[in-house]
Amino acid sequence: MLLKLFNTLSGKKEIFKPISENNIKMYVCGPTVYDKAHIGNARPAVVFDVLYRILKYIYPKVTYVRNITDIDDKIYQAAIKKNVAIHELTGKNTKEYHEDISKLNVLAVDIEPKATEHIPDIIQFIEKLIENGNAYLADNHVYFDVSSFENYGKLSKKNIEELKEGARIEVSESKRNPMDFVLWKPVDEKFNFGWESPWGKGRPGWHIECSAMSSKYLGEIFDIHGGGIDLVFPHHENEIAQSCAINRRETIANYWMHNGHLNVNGTKMSKSLGSFFTVNELLEKFDGETLRMAFLMTHYASPMDFSMETLKQANNILNRWQNAIKSIEIEDSAEIAQDVLAALLDDMNTPKAIALLSETVDKINKGDIKLATVFINTCRKLLGILTKNPKDWFCSVSPEKKKWLEEKIRQRQIAKDKKDYKLADEIRSELADCGIIIEDTKNGVDWKTKL
Repeated sequence: MLLKLFNTLSGKKEIFKPISENNIKMYVCGPTVYDKAHIGNARPAVVFDVLYRILKYIYPKVTYVRNITDIDDKIYQAAIKKNVAIHELTGKNTKEYHEDISKLNVLAVDIEPKATEHIPDIIQFIEKLIENGNAYLADNHVYFDVSSFENYGKLSKKNIEELKEGARIEVSESKRNPMDFVLWKPVDEKFNFGWESPWGKGRPGWHIECSAMSSKYLGEIFDIHGGGIDLVFPHHENEIAQSCAINRRETIANYWMHNGHLNVNGTKMSKSLGSFFTVNELLEKFDGETLRMAFLMTHYASPMDFSMETLKQANNILNRWQNAIKSIEIEDSAEIAQDVLAALLDDMNTPKAIALLSETVDKINKGDIKLATVFINTCRKLLGILTKNPKDWFCSVSPEKKKWLEEKIRQRQIAKDKKDYKLADEIRSELADCGIIIEDTKNGVDWKTKL
């Protein structure tokens, strides 16, 4: 089986050739846990979970490392604002992140390092960079000297002058070069939080964390490095520079993969514009598999426009698929639909895979029930969907969704009392889109899930 992946480093789709077929090594940048997980965190979690499933199907062993960034200025600012200890804030948000993505059927990774647990490794990494002449100390900061790395800009396909023009550069008179980036920074007066180091009490910069952790668990060079497209520059570019300055290689990963930008209703995610959704709040209205399907409907490398309409479409697809198999007895089987597998092997073409699976549903509805077992096995094993049986899918409502449902019924009743029948009908339609049918009876409002 030939797996093809688009490699950001080469700018083209390539046949995947592992370093060792006995153990595929993959590192993906995880969330910065300063707040609840939002849909921008969820998309890469789902995208690389599908890749993880494909790799596990092909190869005997896969080592998947996804880090937790629990050292960051956003975290300190959030802790100050909420008046809580940093470990309390990050611990709570990390726990909720795990809970949220597990409801999207994201498998647990093999290793999940936290930056706070790897300070000695990070310090040692910085010491090597200073020793090699790639980093320097200035005003209690340690900076990476970009001019010391010849191939800087190779991943983003830009030279240093182009990067200067388009980058948001941290201004500092102590830098030798505006493009130099921080490896270690001292504690500040606002928040006296950090670790002791050869350069005084402080904390690491963002980029050095991933370099130290990926090399510790996967070695100097590994197969795949993934993340969102927004990480290409500066984060991944800086990872390559500082890691390769030590290992003297051309890269730290042979394949660099990035999921596309995620917009909401055609605009960038923004709380002020009302286009910002946490995973948790969406799970109050929709099943986690519906969110997962919504992500899979767009090719991972393409920009995605997320909307309530997208979720409704995803929910309708799953309702149709579950309805097709609700009266069929499923047999145990390891067989996979080969046409769907071929689509996924071609740079994870999930939209094509979904289209092929929908064609299979058409055949099942026409009486070809022998296809049902392979259909379900393919969905569950490779895409992580259709994991619930039809009865549970149609008849169960989570506590979160029930709370939301009861509030919607209350709002509808208020609208009816005010004779605002337009709003009452809109709420009924919204519930119907989420698979809930409500009925007015002489004893009050009754509801049921669609069958």
